[in-house]
Amino acid sequence: MNEIAPIEESAGEAGYVTPVMAQYVEIKAANPDCLLFYRMGDFYELFFEDAETASRALGITLTKRGKHLGQDIPMAGVPVHAADDYLQRLIALGHRVAVCEQLEDPAEARKRGSKAVVRRDVVRLVTPGTLTEETLLDARRSNFLAAVARQRGSEGATDRFALAWIDMSTGAFRLAETAAAGLPALLARVEPKELLVPDNLFDEDELRRTWKASGAAVAPVPRAFFDGATAHDRLAAYYGVRALDGFGAFSRLELSAAAAVVAYVEKTQVGGRPPLDPPARDAEGGVMAIDAATRANLELVRTLSGERRGSLLAAVDRTVTGAGARLLAERIAAPLTDTAAIRDRLDTIDLLVAETGLRTTLRSALARAPDMARAFTRLSLDRGGPRDLAAIAAGLEVADRLAAALAPHGHGGVEIAAIVDGLAGAPHALGERIADALADELPLLKRDGGFVRGGFRADLDEARALREDSRQVIAALQATYAETTEIRALKIRHNGVLGYFVEVPPAHGPAMMSDPLARTFIHRQTLANCVRFSTTELGQLEGRIASAAERALAIELSVFSDLLAAVVEAGEGIKVAAATLATLDVAAALAELADAEGWVRPRVDDSLAFDVEAGRHPVVEQVLKEEGASFVANDARLGGEDAGRLWLVTGPNMAGKSTFLRQNALIAVLAQAGCFVPARQARIGVVDRLFSRVGAADDLARGRSTFMVEMIETAAILNQAGPRAFVVLDEIGRGTATFDGLSIAWATIEHLHEVNRARALFATHYHELTALAERLPRIVNATVKVKEWKGDVVFLHEIVPGAADRSYGIQVAKLAGLPPAVVERARAVLAELERTDGGKAAAILDDLPLFSAARRRAPAPAAAPDPAETELLAALDALAPDDLTPREAIDALYRLKSLRARARRD
Repeated sequence: MNEIAPIEESAGEAGYVTPVMAQYVEIKAANPDCLLFYRMGDFYELFFEDAETASRALGITLTKRGKHLGQDIPMAGVPVHAADDYLQRLIALGHRVAVCEQLEDPAEARKRGSKAVVRRDVVRLVTPGTLTEETLLDARRSNFLAAVARQRGSEGATDRFALAWIDMSTGAFRLAETAAAGLPALLARVEPKELLVPDNLFDEDELRRTWKASGAAVAPVPRAFFDGATAHDRLAAYYGVRALDGFGAFSRLELSAAAAVVAYVEKTQVGGRPPLDPPARDAEGGVMAIDAATRANLELVRTLSGERRGSLLAAVDRTVTGAGARLLAERIAAPLTDTAAIRDRLDTIDLLVAETGLRTTLRSALARAPDMARAFTRLSLDRGGPRDLAAIAAGLEVADRLAAALAPHGHGGVEIAAIVDGLAGAPHALGERIADALADELPLLKRDGGFVRGGFRADLDEARALREDSRQVIAALQATYAETTEIRALKIRHNGVLGYFVEVPPAHGPAMMSDPLARTFIHRQTLANCVRFSTTELGQLEGRIASAAERALAIELSVFSDLLAAVVEAGEGIKVAAATLATLDVAAALAELADAEGWVRPRVDDSLAFDVEAGRHPVVEQVLKEEGASFVANDARLGGEDAGRLWLVTGPNMAGKSTFLRQNALIAVLAQAGCFVPARQARIGVVDRLFSRVGAADDLARGRSTFMVEMIETAAILNQAGPRAFVVLDEIGRGTATFDGLSIAWATIEHLHEVNRARALFATHYHELTALAERLPRIVNATVKVKEWKGDVVFLHEIVPGAADRSYGIQVAKLAGLPPAVVERARAVLAELERTDGGKAAAILDDLPLFSAARRRAPAPAAAPDPAETELLAALDALAPDDLTPREAIDALYRLKSLRARARRD
């Protein structure tokens, strides 16, 4: 490993340190926790340990550049034009990158002396939560940077936490406060890419587990970032206001977290200020509380394997814009509890379901809408290019068209009225101005030029003509000179020493050097085969040609600067229009989904009802449809005006119990997210907390077995669920001994019934639990219908009242492909266990192949003979079948059966 020594130590006996390397060491010392992308011409170079790290991470060649303190300097580099690809890979691996740019032209540096170094400095820190480049971001996912602040609870009280999170690429800025127990759920909902924590909290054991579980890249930052005493003033200064009262009421704890985010943004953007929205507070209880385990179990936005495909979000997403996809994901992650706001969303979908033609028009236009919010942020940070300007123009043009299409429908509800106003208020004239200025084909970077439309600026057209048509201009001037001198052999030529010059054969030299031609043509050079001249006009033309490209680019950059200033000035209207287009995209997409899949508008109110008729699982139904099969719908009537009801669901594995449980939880999520639902009809009393304990998983890193994880999640439910909660529990107690598990499940049901009083679905294999329905009035037994046919079981997937009388486990095992011998042996063992009620299970162990083999290897001591068995065997030996008459044979058979029955009783 090569340590980087301070500059003052660099000139020791190990040798001289070049000015470039001295500059690198100084800049690296100021950014020790980042990989330093050090700009050198067309490459970003990395040196020392950074080079070795980047070489391993990116698979790029590790070379060397000179020596430092007698050691070779490792070096690796990436081309500037491909830097985004490498940045994306480094960020995905958890690295932070400091981008160090050249701040002056090398020619300017040379003016200060031959050993002068081009001025360089870090212009930004690239971290997972501060990305803005289109190539580094997922268009359909938000990219949140979050900060968490803690307030110690007074004696006997729990700690309080605040979370502030922003999406720097769009400007979104939210705040929320929660008790300590609610922090993991809040982090699971937000899913930050990067999480800022005070350095004093970073290493606390229990909190460290919380940070890790969030899945974010965790960055410890100085406690000064979270200073509550200065938080208000820091935020006010960022927004250029004296007080934050106009933004809302915030606690000191919330302001501390918000100030930390802003301080980090200013640090990473090296003083740049992204156009963040004013912070908006999420009131506690404003959204359905869903803990991390429930989100994972229900696969809301991704499956247990981490994929988007197969999740609820993937099943319902019909959006046609990246902004719409991000908004839909946020709604699914945070269903509302405000019935009025839910109804406003449903009203918009209702309108667009009914108006098929309007919906088609809207979606066709929206599909052409770029991501204005992210383009605006890049432009505001001076990272945008001509294509970002074009995105603003195209987005505003779409907003203008949609405003006209929706104007007659502005009375259709609160949300649709807000959509119409947001679109109508967009700065449409600015969009037209940008469209008039930009060419049809645009470069990625403004420095490449060629993005201003021809005819927009006369001086630009002239510069371009001179640059691009220099040959024609020179040819025209040559023709003019040939005509003036009457020398047909006259040519205009160019070389690196003289530049442009007029050349004639030697015979015409004297005439060219005599009046009147000598007044125009200035003699420069006489050679054996030609004479060369220059003219004032040719010199001026040469200067214009040489500077035409520079002048054309300067004019284009001036146009870009003017348009950029206009965009920034109209920023508020642009951001409102972008958010409005996203809202409209979500509504139109959900209407398209409802129309295509036959979903219905749910009735969401403040009751405790949960009445779903013919409900379906939104994900499973789509999978079955792709396979040409149909989904069996089922009712779920759990609610009551006084308190919820608890359904005890029995039936075999594979029959659909888990699907039924999950589908009702997902219907609640969809309804409160403001979506139509997969059912014939549905009435949902607002669910304030959703809990799901489904499936088996361990947490070995924390020393937790599958059963321990199951118990922890069950404990969270029993300790937090109230009458407005909706609980889904599957196979509680399965991971321990039978009677232990049965006892835990029994006590859990009683607690849910008597204490939590939540609406709940409880699936179990413990048939003994169905007896609880006889003494607990709110328990309802339900089972999954199955049918046996020739020893096999047919799953009907239909939930009906009643209790299952058996588990059909062996039939399921047969369907799973267990060897026939195993299946038959299992049937025999089950029959014996059922006959003895499990009491003589040990007695049949000797009949198992494993124990028979063990007996052959080491014979066990002989057991005392059973008298009843001895008598039975003696009677059997005394029989002579060939000597018996039919009547005697029948009597003997009955006698043997009698002895067998007595042996069993004994």
